[in-house]
Amino acid sequence: MTADPPVHRIEFDIPWPPDTAYAYLLDADELILVDAGAPGETATETLREELAEAGYELSDVDHLLITHPHTDHGGQVATIVEAADPTVYTLSGVRERLTRDSDDLAAAVRRNAVEVGIPDLEKEVDRAVDSLRRNRNCLPPEHIDTELAPGEPIEVGGLTFEAIHVPGHQENQAAFRHGDRLFAGDTAVEPFRPAALHVGLDDGCREAIDAFHRGLDALEAVAPDIDCVYPGHGPVFEGLQAVVERDRESLETLATDCRRTLEVLGEATAYEVTDARIENLEKRPYTLFESVGALARLERRGNIESTTDDGVRRYRLEG
Repeated sequence: MTADPPVHRIEFDIPWPPDTAYAYLLDADELILVDAGAPGETATETLREELAEAGYELSDVDHLLITHPHTDHGGQVATIVEAADPTVYTLSGVRERLTRDSDDLAAAVRRNAVEVGIPDLEKEVDRAVDSLRRNRNCLPPEHIDTELAPGEPIEVGGLTFEAIHVPGHQENQAAFRHGDRLFAGDTAVEPFRPAALHVGLDDGCREAIDAFHRGLDALEAVAPDIDCVYPGHGPVFEGLQAVVERDRESLETLATDCRRTLEVLGEATAYEVTDARIENLEKRPYTLFESVGALARLERRGNIESTTDDGVRRYRLEG
């Protein structure tokens, strides 16, 4: 078996932008699948058809690497485990994230939603708890066999992979490096910057943008050695460094936009800043998570300041 086996790209339809997600089949000594597509029967059929086209059945999958626990990347894990019982790998922390107590999550989101200034608290709590449930149903934590420490090399199907911690889009996201190839999940996407969802409004939400920058730092460290990136969305591409630089600029533009919006408003909550920036916040709720992280980053830099009254945090320009 060659050190660089063929990679078969599997496209799944998803009912939200960017409309498609990708998994990757590596025809190594033992069959490897990176990510597991979207949930549902249609996605299961897509997976079966694509495996058949490559000359395999679902039961032939020996190893399953999951970049992060979102439904469009772990959607078929339970189905694959039932059919093939592969070894399932994730980054460290994924099992703990998926076993998060729903009541504790609800309490944290409710508390942070108050701080952010969200008018409909319970809607945001329900959204977070439902997201945890859906992620856990797709990737049952008991199916995770091996959690990888960042930077830990591991042999999978005769190939050596390294799990690179790339938070920001999702706190426990990994990009899997094999030689000069990078299976990037939702950390490096050529057409657009992935949303800084991080932990949603769970505790740690104020770290979203700083975490994203740490993920970009990790990508930049390996960029000179990467010739090809296999992302979770968009085309396979070369030129990882250019995408890292583009994403850094995008995050700085986000921070600048939040600061300018705050200049106009004078004093505002993160929700009010986001509502003033975004035409339809209900359709793009992730932009609230980005504003929370950007405002916190601006405050840590000393560009703005905040006060908290009755649990509600309000920002203003410094001085």
